[in-house]
Amino acid sequence: MSNRHNHTDEELIILYKENDVVAFREIYVRYWYELYLITNKRLRSKEASEEIIQNFFTIFWTNRKKINIRSSLRAYLHTSIRYSVIDHLAKEATKNNYLELLSFNYKDTANTTEETIFLHEVEEGISFVMSKLPAKCRRVFELSRQQHKSNKEIAELLGLSEKTVENHITNALKLFRVHFKEMLIASSFAWLLF
Repeated sequence: MSNRHNHTDEELIILYKENDVVAFREIYVRYWYELYLITNKRLRSKEASEEIIQNFFTIFWTNRKKINIRSSLRAYLHTSIRYSVIDHLAKEATKNNYLELLSFNYKDTANTTEETIFLHEVEEGISFVMSKLPAKCRRVFELSRQQHKSNKEIAELLGLSEKTVENHITNALKLFRVHFKEMLIASSFAWLLF
């Protein structure tokens, strides 16, 4: 096993595609901080940036046989990480829209009868979906959406990993999306989810 520090990016790509873990590690070490700076410049979150980069490199290794790098390695990594950031921002926007829906203060609005009925249906739908969530998932979601705790705070409070907390929230949001999709598309509140 030769020293990979002296290899060019092109040589590393060839070795990486041949399942060379040391070449992959060298790509990781060579570009991690650079990708972190790009990600953190946009997100301004150390934790989110590190998680995005870790997820990216996991996929980069797992899909090494399928990946076709036509330009330089640096250009490929920069473009890929930008797409990962865009994907992260889109997911966060969806979560924030759900937060708006779930934290909407119905009592403070002057509602027509039609709006009142709709809002009552939303409240019932929220209660129904919450009752269908597994206990741990429900607790995580309540801490996130009702008590506005961060994933890190929830993880520490419940003794879970941040990834597990994120998975619980994602699963809860999927169930809400399925339940409310038809009703919200037909209403003036569709923009809250989409």
